Amino acid sequence: MHPHSRTRGALWALIALVFVAVPGVVTADDDGTVQNQISVYTGDNAIGYLQPLANAIGATLNSAFGYSAYIPKTSFHIGLEVPVMGLFFEDADKKFLATTESGFDPTTQVEVPTVVGDGSAVVVDGTGGAQFAFPGGLQLNSFGLAVPQLRLSSLAGTEAVVRWVAYDQGDADVGKIDMFGIGGRHSISQYMGENPSFDIAVGLLYQTFEVGENDLGNPFVDSSALNIQAQASKRMPVGFATFEPYGVVQWESLDLDVQYSDTNDEPVAVSMEAENSFRFTLGAGLNFVAGQVWADYSFSDVSNFSFGLALGNLGRQ
Repeated sequence: MHPHSRTRGALWALIALVFVAVPGVVTADDDGTVQNQISVYTGDNAIGYLQPLANAIGATLNSAFGYSAYIPKTSFHIGLEVPVMGLFFEDADKKFLATTESGFDPTTQVEVPTVVGDGSAVVVDGTGGAQFAFPGGLQLNSFGLAVPQLRLSSLAGTEAVVRWVAYDQGDADVGKIDMFGIGGRHSISQYMGENPSFDIAVGLLYQTFEVGENDLGNPFVDSSALNIQAQASKRMPVGFATFEPYGVVQWESLDLDVQYSDTNDEPVAVSMEAENSFRFTLGAGLNFVAGQVWADYSFSDVSNFSFGLALGNLGRQ
């Protein structure tokens, strides 16, 4: 298979997995040029083009780790959860300043679409009638990620959280999607007496996220995320449920590597980091005997929301 086919297939597999867009927004030209866009760029241009997508992956992956600071001290609890994490792209996410490549004369800088920006290419003229075409984007307005999550507790006020998605289309043009996350949270409020006025927990979550395969047999997208958080919440009985507002302070990171082939079939490797490093989250949940629902919003350089449903004997009512 041609390397560009694997590249474009992996890019579309990534988009198909993780974004929630306004219906009808994303389109592709009949000749598939949208799917080949990343192959035009190298170096700083590639980073500028992909940065909004890296930011979105980092913001969403590092969400919905904990929605209650209450962790029972010693008992068996299990919950199957489906958190949905998303964001809306701003106008500033849709353009970046790019520079002509491949020896184009004269060297020209121009504002062009990012991967989430306008779908129209920007063409500049050079000497001798030469032209350089900066590719358009995928016209995305929003981005979302839904991940199955298992929560197990508790031993000495500690719980474990596991996230996992593995998807293989069985078609080399689409390839594989593989995500795994593992973390733990520990109750601090258990050291605050028998009946503390509120609950506090701290936790750490590490995740890996791979998409597709390039012509060298390596992942097209290879990323890792880490977050460390402190959370406080308070359970308040409301009829047959418990209302639980919460707040989170979190440090986080995402490192993302993209490997593909350029228009000359030469390998290109690009590394970048998501812009978020700290976030503050406010949210609330309703706890029932056999589950919980919750929603929150995180304030950061790249802000986002999350909501979800948990089923199980979480012991939080």
